[in-house]
Amino acid sequence: MTIIGNGKRYSQLEFATEKDFEEDIVASSKILFGKNTIYINAKKKVDSKSLGGAVPDGFFFDFGDSTDPQFYVVEVELSSHSFYNHVFPQITKFFAFFKNTKLQKSLVDKIFSIINTDDMLRNEFKKYLGQLEIYKFLSDIMESSQNILLIADGPIVELPEIADTYTDTWGKMVRYLETRKYQSGADIIYTITPDFETLQYEGGGEEVGVEIEDDQPRYPESYHLEGVTQNAAEIYNQIKTIAASVDASLILNSQKYYISIRADKNIAFIQVRNKKIRLIAMMPEDEIRECIKHCSIATLSAPVQKFYNGSCAAIDIQSLEHMDEIEVLIRKMFEFHKGGG
Repeated sequence: MTIIGNGKRYSQLEFATEKDFEEDIVASSKILFGKNTIYINAKKKVDSKSLGGAVPDGFFFDFGDSTDPQFYVVEVELSSHSFYNHVFPQITKFFAFFKNTKLQKSLVDKIFSIINTDDMLRNEFKKYLGQLEIYKFLSDIMESSQNILLIADGPIVELPEIADTYTDTWGKMVRYLETRKYQSGADIIYTITPDFETLQYEGGGEEVGVEIEDDQPRYPESYHLEGVTQNAAEIYNQIKTIAASVDASLILNSQKYYISIRADKNIAFIQVRNKKIRLIAMMPEDEIRECIKHCSIATLSAPVQKFYNGSCAAIDIQSLEHMDEIEVLIRKMFEFHKGGG
C-alpha cells in the first residue's frame, strides 16, 4: 500500500524479522499508544519462569484514564507467521498465567524489581501513582486488569473465528491492533487500527447500537459476570433492578464488550470489571455531575465519545453505597433520551 499526503508518497516498510518489528514498537510506543502509557520491554528483562514458560514481548500500562488504568501482556507478531503453530500456543500460555496466582505474584515481584532499579522508570510510575505504593499498584492491577495486547503488521485472518469460538479467553481477554509503518525520505508515518484510545471499550466499534436479537443472546450477562467479585455482581444486579423500576421499556442488552441499557436506543453502557462496575452514561458530563456526588467520574476523550456516538462520561461504581444517585442518573438519562436528547 502507498499513502500520499502533503505532496509526498509514503511507501509501506516491510519488517524483515519479528525482532525488527518488536524493536520498532518499543521505540515508537509513546507515538502509537499515547504519552500517558508505559511500555516495558520484557524480553530483555524477564525469564520464562515468571510466566510459566512463556516470555511476552512486553508489558504495557495505560494511564490514559487515571481512574481506570489498564495492564496488558504484549505479543508482537508478523502477520505472515503461522497462527496455529506460533501465535495460538503463545497466547494460550498467557491465559494459563492469568489463572495462576503464584505466577502472578512472581511477575509482580519481577516487574517491581525492574522498576525499582531504574530511576527513570520509577519516576515515570510515580508521576501517575502519586503516594500509592508501586508494589500495591502492580498487585492490584494484575488482578483486576487482565488483558493481552496482540500487535501485528497486517491482518490475522484467523482471529475473528477464534474469538467467536473461545469467547471466555480469546473473545474476552485479547485486544488486537494492526499497525503499519510508511516512509517518504526521512519522514515516517504510522497507521493503527483500531484507535488505541477506544481499544479497552471494544474490538472495532461495530457493535455499538446493535439491535437486541430475538433468540438467545450470544453473550449473555453471565459471560460478563463470570469470575468477578461478589461486590461487582451485586452492583450490576442493583443497576438492573433500578433500570426495571425506572421504566418497563428499559432492557439490558448484553453484547461482546458491554451490556447496554436501552429502550428505543442506548442510554448507557455497562462495563463489568473484576471489582467494580463502570457505567458509561450517555449524557453531557455537566449534567452527569449534577446527579453523581460520591462516585468518581472520568472525562472521556473525543475518540471514545465518538465511538459511543454522543456526549458521555464514565462513572466508576465500587460499592452499593449511594446507589440512590445512580437511580437519579438513570431516570434523568431516560427522560433526556426520551425527549430526543
